[in-house]
Order: sequence, then structure tokens, then C-alpha cells
Amino acid sequence: MGDRTSYDYSKNPELIKLAQNGDKAAMDELLEANMGLIRSIVPRFADRGVEYEDLVQIGAIGMIKAVKSYEPGFGTVFSTYAVPLIIGEIRRFLRDDGMIKVSRTTKRTAQNAMKQKEKFMSEHGREPRISELAQICGVSEDELTDALESAYPMHSLSETVSGDDGVTLEGAIPARDDGINDLCEMMSLRDAVSKLEPEERKIIYLRYFRDCSQQQIADALGISQVKVSRTEKKIYEKLRQMLTV
Repeated sequence: MGDRTSYDYSKNPELIKLAQNGDKAAMDELLEANMGLIRSIVPRFADRGVEYEDLVQIGAIGMIKAVKSYEPGFGTVFSTYAVPLIIGEIRRFLRDDGMIKVSRTTKRTAQNAMKQKEKFMSEHGREPRISELAQICGVSEDELTDALESAYPMHSLSETVSGDDGVTLEGAIPARDDGINDLCEMMSLRDAVSKLEPEERKIIYLRYFRDCSQQQIADALGISQVKVSRTEKKIYEKLRQMLTV
């Protein structure tokens, strides 16, 4: 498939199409030519108990998934598209292999928060606000939110972001028709959510981890339902930009 020592990246679209049609030589050339991208990602997962070259091989699996699912219509270059899939594959391996774990302190905070929440509800007849629960537990609001997030699984990306216009988080991620597991997308989404402002993260947590309505979120955060609705739309736009650039 040509001279690999002077790879022409403009060939990527043609090689991707060939690889998607089962051309093993095209797939091999794509992997070799883009190996530098994988090796640039792997160091961020150092000191996790897994050998560097093993992580490179796991990253290559993510690259293969990217090749199989990439479409020019996604509106982004292949290397940009491949990054979250490579990262997601490595993280999935580390998670399934038991290398990524929630700390004991975080678990204790989550357990205590759930107990305190139930106690507060029985005494006051309503759910405590994030600020109230954080004060009761003796932790910051961000620490509380992180702890509670660790106690709940990520919900479906098909759930509605805004009740007003039916926008979903799934819209922030390119659609696929090859059956690749949604885990990579979820891990990329978690990364994006972690970059949001504290209030925005709380809204995401309450909406997608606690199944709260906009009014319930407004009550919990001490803001208006209108502000929650507007903020949700801003969050959606931020996530769309972070996940498609």
C-alpha cells in the first residue's frame, strides 16, 4: 500500500474506506501511520500497573474501532474523531481490569450523604439542597457531587437534555450504525462534563443521575426553573462543541 516511511495523510479517507470493506493491508497501513497518535495518548495512563506497550496495543483496538465507524459526514478529521475512542478503550480496559477504582473516602462520603439525605427528608419533608447536604456532611459541594456521581451509573444518552425542545445528549455524539459499544462515548462525555462550571455539573448530576425535573433542580439549587432550562441549553451546546471538535 505504498511507502510507509513517508505517509501521505491525505490518503486516510481512501484507506479508511478500503479498511471498512475488509482490506487488511489498508487497516495495517492506517494503524502504522497513526501509531504516533496512540503513543501520544498512552503516557497519560502511566503508573496504572500496566506496561506501556500493552496500553499501546489496547489503544490500537480503539483506533480500529475508529476506522470502522468513521464517516466523512461527521465533520471532523479522522485523528480528532479517533482520540476519544482510543482513550475510551484504554479506560475501559483499566476499569474492567480493576485498575480504576473509586477511593474509599469518596465511597464513604457517598454513603454518608445518602444516609443524611434520608434523615433530612424525614425531618423536613423535602430533599436537601446540594449546599445543605454538603454542609451537613462537612464537605464542599464539588466533593459531594463527585461522591454522589460515583454511586450512580451513567444514564442513557437518549434521555432528554431539555424538556422544552426534546434535545438529547445523544445529539452531541456522531451517530453510528456498526454496533460499537456506547462505553467510549460515555467516557468521552464524562470528560466533557468534568470541564463544565460547578453549577452546570450539579444540573447534569441532578438531571441524569437523580432523574430530577427542571423544577426539582430549581428547588434544590435555589434558582428559577427558567434559569435551569436556559442553563441546560447552554450545557448542551458546550458539550456538543467539546465532543465534535
